[in-house]
Order: sequence, then structure tokens, then C-alpha cells
Amino acid sequence: MAIDDSFHIYDTTLRDGAQQEGLNLSVHDKLTIARHLDDLGVGFIEGGWPGANPKDTEFFALAKKELKLKNAIFVAFGATRRPNVKADDDVLLGALRDSGAPVVTLVAKAFDRHVDLALKTTLDENLEMIRESITHLRQEGQRVFLDAEHFFDGYRSNRAYALEVVRVAAESGADVIALCDTNGGMLPDELSQVVHDVLQSSQARIGIHCHNDTGCAIANSMAAIAAGATHVQGTLNGYGERTGNADLVSIIANLELKKDKPVLPENALREAFRISHAVAEVTNVSPSARQPYVGVSAFAHKAGLHASAIKVDSNLYQHEDPASVGNDMRMLVSEMAGRASIELKSLELGVDLGGDRELIGRVVEKVKEMESRGFTFEAADASFELLLLEELNEVRPAFFTIDHWLTTTERSEGSIVTKAEVTVTAQGKVITCSGTGNGPVNAFDRALREGLNTLYPELVVLELTDYKVRILEGRLGTGAITRVLVETSDGKGKWSTVGVHENVIAASAMALEDALTFGLLRQGRKPE
Repeated sequence: MAIDDSFHIYDTTLRDGAQQEGLNLSVHDKLTIARHLDDLGVGFIEGGWPGANPKDTEFFALAKKELKLKNAIFVAFGATRRPNVKADDDVLLGALRDSGAPVVTLVAKAFDRHVDLALKTTLDENLEMIRESITHLRQEGQRVFLDAEHFFDGYRSNRAYALEVVRVAAESGADVIALCDTNGGMLPDELSQVVHDVLQSSQARIGIHCHNDTGCAIANSMAAIAAGATHVQGTLNGYGERTGNADLVSIIANLELKKDKPVLPENALREAFRISHAVAEVTNVSPSARQPYVGVSAFAHKAGLHASAIKVDSNLYQHEDPASVGNDMRMLVSEMAGRASIELKSLELGVDLGGDRELIGRVVEKVKEMESRGFTFEAADASFELLLLEELNEVRPAFFTIDHWLTTTERSEGSIVTKAEVTVTAQGKVITCSGTGNGPVNAFDRALREGLNTLYPELVVLELTDYKVRILEGRLGTGAITRVLVETSDGKGKWSTVGVHENVIAASAMALEDALTFGLLRQGRKPE
């Protein structure tokens, strides 16, 4: 179970996070994410709303049988009983009772206008709905938390009634009353004052649930905790409708690393990077490179001045050790690179330049010259490593040379056929090969592999996993310089390569040549 009950990390990725536009989780997805969240060590996992929709009902039925949690407690979410219906007779309340979840979180209105306009009932009846629903579930042996929806708007509109909602919930047996910034419009200084007032005005245990509409969800959550909240709700990676919920990864890291407040099992925070990205794979939402702590750019350094300082002490330009969250420091190679950047990046890639100042100087100048022509090595580590090896050994690693290529695209009888013909020289042999594909680059890639497979059977494990084209700024129309980035995988790792040319096929050919060359090096082949 959770470390202790004095402070709650409460995850609502499977319910509130799943409301994000474009995010659609299957029952299997939800089970997979729940296991990842449990590995992270959160205290509570809110599974969804049983009885409200078939998917959540099925998920709870499967979770009962299949979900074995090591750290977290499973939570069912739902609403208080409906107006003028007995708690015993309310169907949705019954679904919560029968869900098998040891904890139920009830959502209730704390904003008088919502009671009037949305629930269409009286303020007194809303309080009775809260009281009877909590009492009913407590009598059934379940622990109850209450989400006070639109609390901060309600507090502004009618402070006395908002506080009455908190009082009634606590007196009825709710362990926690989470104050919800449902519209996400609060700012930290205002929010902390309200939380402080609620704690001074009641005996309730207070939690916080923030949305990010002002960009302050994490800051608001931290402000509430500083004011005395001992239960914080959020979603992994900040998933959620509109601009998202408070990112639980950042909140946890802030508490453990900045406030020295252990809220996860020992060393669990070091799994944050892995779990954040594993969940992103399940949701099919590309992870933000600039996400605090666990983004791939969170500890990436570009400026030469920064690199010089980092070479002396890595903490001079980093607020935390990246390893504390399972992340890594990365050096970015660009036109801003200096000697220190190149040295640190080469060590990161496992290429020892031996402190050779002349060699390092040559690499710096070559990078700057190539970037002036449109190349970028920030996102193309493999191409940069090939450049390093070329300068180090005074010859570029090569397994083949592309002598000639031709691509054709023909539309005939409603279908489009693309063909490529490529002539390469490899191991002293001239090989001409052809391929078809769904576009010229795909056809080119297939033709190249077709010609080289017999000489280099290792190529069969290489797969082109991503392809990006960018027209460079400051150029004109269809005659512009084109940059192509290719990502390739061998099943054990991924690498990226770059090509630049006025012709998109020529740029793609450069990136593909680098991709296959680097892939063969990874497979242990020695260059010709």
C-alpha cells in the first residue's frame, strides 16, 4: 500500500486525463496505464466512473480480477445521489457500491449557481445529497473522498455555502474534501489564501485538484500544499481536457526534490522518465520534449557558454541531477557549439577525441559551416557521430556509394505508382536495383535495400520509423532548400540522420545513406 496516509498522491489519468481531446483509451490501455502508475508508486489510482458508461463498467469488472496493485489503492469515481432520490435507490450510487473499489470519490457541487442551474435543485437538497451519499457508502464499508466541484468559483460567489459543503461532507464521514479549480482560472496567491481560509474555518482534511487554463496548475497545486492541503490530484504528463490537468510528475518531483518531502516509495522517482514515456506510448500522445523533469529537452544544453561551465561542474546549468528522475543530460550540437559542446557530445556518443584541440577545432568549424547550409545536428545524433568518425579517422565510414538514382511517379487509371532505380557500388561490385513504394522516398529506400541485402543481410532488421521534411526559413517557394530528418530502428534502439538539398529526394537519399551506414556500424560491421 501507499507509504503512509499523511499525504496523498492521487492520480486521475484514467478518468479526468482521458477526457483530453483526441485521447481514446481502450480497457486494455487503462489496465496497462494503471500498472505503470502503480510502479511509479502513487497512492491512489482513480479508475473511472462505473455504471456511467460500458467501457468503465467493463474496466472495473476486469480490474477486480486482473489488477494486482503493489503500492496504490484503487478508486471509483461518481456523483452524489440525484435530487429527490433515496441513496439506496440511486442506480449510479449502487454501481459505486458494487464496484469493488475500497475508496470512492464523489463529485458534488460547491457553487450555488451550479446547484440552481445545473442540478435544478435547492441549496439545502444539494447538502442532503452530499450527506446521504457519503453516509450510505460509509455504511457499506467504503472510504469516501469528496471532489468539491467549481469550489473556487463557488467560494467567490457564496463563501458561506461553499464552506458549508466542506463542513457537511467532513461531518458525514468524507476523509478528504478536494477543492477543485474546475475551470482552471485561479492564480497561486489567490488560491493559497482560499485554502488557508477553508482550513481555518473547518476541521476537514483538504485536498487540491487543479486544471491548467492559466498555465498555473502545478504552481496552484504547490501553493495549496504549502497552505496545508495534504492530498493532491493530477494526471500523468498533465493529460486532461482543454489545457490539461496538473502534471503529477512535476508535482511529485517538486515535492521530493525541492521540498524534501518523500511521497513515493524509496527510489521510485528514478522511474519517472521511463513511466512517463511508457504511458505516452500507450496513449499515443507524443511526449512534450520540454516537459519539466522528464522531457527529453529538460536537461539538454546548446550554448557553448553553458557547455564550458557544465564541463567544470554539471550543476552550474542544471537545477537537479537528471538521474534523480531517470533522465539524462544531453549536449546539443549546433551553430552555437563551442569546443566544450563538441567534447561533451562526443563523450556522450562514445567517441573519444583525446582532447586534440586541432581536431576539435576542425569539428566545430565543420558543424558551423554545415549548419549555415541548413543541416541540423541537434536532432540527428547519428549523422553527427559519422561526422566525428570522419574527422577522427580522416575518412568517412562507408559500406557503399550511391552512383545514380531515378524516381518516377505515374498516375494511371486512378492509381498512383512510384518507382525508384538506384545504382550503388559496394564491396567492389556495381549493383543496379529497383523498388516500388507509396512515395518516392519509400521506393528509394526499398530499392537501396534490395540492392544491398545480399551483401549486408543485417539490413533486414533496420526499419524506417519516422520521416520529417522541413522547408527552411528565409527561402522561396518550391525552389527552397529542404531538410529531411529520418529516424531508423533496429529493434534495440533508434537513431536519427539528416540530409539537406534543394531536391527533397536528394536530401532524403543523404539521410537514408547515413541511416543505413550507421545501422551497419551498430550491427558490428567494419567499413570498407
